[in-house]
Amino acid sequence: MKVIVPMAGRGSRLRPHTLTVPKPLVPVGGKPIVHRLVEDIAVVCSEPIEEIAFVVGDFGAEVEAELIEVAAKLGAKGSIHYQDKPLGTAHAVLCAKEKLEGPVVVAFADTLFRADFKIDPAADGILWVKQIEDPSAFGVVKLNDNGEIIDFVEKPQTYVSDLAMIGIYYFKEGEALRTELEYLIDNEVIKSGEYQLPDALRRLTEKGKKFKPGKVNEWLDCGNKEVTVYTNQRVLEFDYEKNMQMVAGSTQLISSIVIPPCYIGENVVIENSIIGPHVSLGKGSKITNSIIKNSILQDHTTISDANMKDSMIGNHAKYKGLARDLSLSDYSTID
Repeated sequence: MKVIVPMAGRGSRLRPHTLTVPKPLVPVGGKPIVHRLVEDIAVVCSEPIEEIAFVVGDFGAEVEAELIEVAAKLGAKGSIHYQDKPLGTAHAVLCAKEKLEGPVVVAFADTLFRADFKIDPAADGILWVKQIEDPSAFGVVKLNDNGEIIDFVEKPQTYVSDLAMIGIYYFKEGEALRTELEYLIDNEVIKSGEYQLPDALRRLTEKGKKFKPGKVNEWLDCGNKEVTVYTNQRVLEFDYEKNMQMVAGSTQLISSIVIPPCYIGENVVIENSIIGPHVSLGKGSKITNSIIKNSILQDHTTISDANMKDSMIGNHAKYKGLARDLSLSDYSTID
């Protein structure tokens, strides 16, 4: 089994945090989004993951090395592929076309999920979907009476289906997908200036491929600051339910309280403060005389005299102040 992770997007809705760190490497619950995503996929795969192909932009050698390490932690080979221009989802997948052979999972790296099914290796394909109340803002799938996917509709203005595609797909034959992606490029099948993956999926179903919906219990978005903070909250709850070790042994608590669930990284100092619930606090950080709730603070942050909630704070940031809902980028200082 191979996994292709397109992640070259700019992550503009999550700025300023994505100005210095690609969105899939922003941590939730102390772990990068993309790392959690491939872990989620490994749970539903019926075969071991042999290789993870990351489709990136100009992220630099340090980020690429980190992605290779993400794959290695799951016992898989990592490879890097490049999408130089934002030409759509179909184009992004095709940037790793040499990996489109045999069983393949395609997973766009801005979403997390919870599911209790296993991939059926006999199926031609599976599309992860979530039942939602208002499908008009999403791409949805239409099913026949046998529960097979027969059409893909982008942002339907009249009701077609309430099963939204969450951006994760399984293909029994990666070669068949590659053929249809190449058809889109060669014949310039473009919508709004981009090559769209659902157009390739539609061609596959028209040729007789049978796709099934893989229904997920929970779909967690990481598209902007508000939903990423909520995703962090839910991830902390999941890890807490599994009795995972979430507070590092090197944490120094001085006249302070940590209200679970929280993630506290290595070598953190918390003095005269209340942390939690639902706080992720990165390694090497120092919190003094503060109350922090429902927030993500990345590595080496320094916070003092603050009353903070629903916030995201970048690496090496410093903040001293009153009550706020903040979104503060790396190396920023507010005093």
